[in-house]
Amino acid sequence: MSEARAERATVAGGWGGLGEVGRAPTLRAALRTLGGALARVAAFILLFAAVLLLLMAGIMSADAADASLGAIFLSSALMLVAALGAGAALIRWIDHRSVGALGIALTERTRREVGIGLAIGAGALGVAVLLSLPAGLGYRGQDGTLVGWLGLLAGTFVGFAVAAFAEEVLFRGYPFQVLVRAIGAVAATLLLSALFAGAHAGNPEVGPIALVNIFLAGVLLSVAYLRTGSLWFATAVHLGWNWSMASLFDLPVSGIALVDAPFYEPVTGGAAWFTGGAFGPEGGVVGTIGFAAALLAVLRWPRLGMAPRMRALAPLING
Repeated sequence: MSEARAERATVAGGWGGLGEVGRAPTLRAALRTLGGALARVAAFILLFAAVLLLLMAGIMSADAADASLGAIFLSSALMLVAALGAGAALIRWIDHRSVGALGIALTERTRREVGIGLAIGAGALGVAVLLSLPAGLGYRGQDGTLVGWLGLLAGTFVGFAVAAFAEEVLFRGYPFQVLVRAIGAVAATLLLSALFAGAHAGNPEVGPIALVNIFLAGVLLSVAYLRTGSLWFATAVHLGWNWSMASLFDLPVSGIALVDAPFYEPVTGGAAWFTGGAFGPEGGVVGTIGFAAALLAVLRWPRLGMAPRMRALAPLING
């Protein structure tokens, strides 16, 4: 069996072959392992919160705390610094491993991972939009310039990249990796995906289908990390979906209309349970189909797997 086929087989059998991690032979040992993991997660939360509060107090003014695109990207940047700093400190001080083992080391596969991830995320979102068109989604023209459109695409790509990386470091970074080691990949994925959905429960126009879809997105992104050990890959999948949705198709991201693209304006119609309505594609069945397609692609893509350099760093998910 080739290396690529072997990697796909282990992922399909246990989300990266990690479902056995943390299964201790006795109840006492299992409780001790889980207790240590929860202590590490608690330490991360406290350190993350402390750093974030310090950054917000020193950088963000009261006027910046609004829902503008710039303020959201700034908040994401601060969250990224806090999450990355907390994870890096703990994996070095407590686990005595390289910071790169968090999944941020640049390896011989990073460029390929980013390209594939963007293609999967954008392609899956494109599937959701195509399904929405005959169901009531349409577009009308508006004023704009080519320079303005290209500038918007470039600027929002950077902003959404920061936001996606911040969420991946927070939800698929140190706490997730510690829990994978303690309770296994499947349980850790389900738990963090539920928290990921819960973090979006207060978004505008959110509904049951939206929460199910965001949970599914959490599973997708967890599997993306587990298959490669690369937060760059998970971030690229996340970015491809969000950036395409907001900037290319001018649709709301999780209920928030962040971008007003030149040249065209979406006109929503049809059944909201199918197209997502005001929440965007993530609020309807088209989003479910898109996330399922992306998950299948992550599981079956033939040129994915943990890079030898990443494996040599001994990430926590490998024991």
